Amino acid sequence: MRHQYLHAAVLAPNGQWLVQHRAESPVRVLAGPTAMVELAGEIQHRIRTTRNRTR
Repeated sequence: MRHQYLHAAVLAPNGQWLVQHRAESPVRVLAGPTAMVELAGEIQHRIRTTRNRTR
């Protein structure tokens, strides 16, 4: 969250994750831990491809 790749991520009592990419963006509901790990992978991929383009 420090680098603004994700604004917020909250674990709901039913095991779903509520995430927001930016403060003004809609809340996205992720089905569970697997979906959260997939989102983390997407963010890492975005970081790596952006970093390679700026070099």
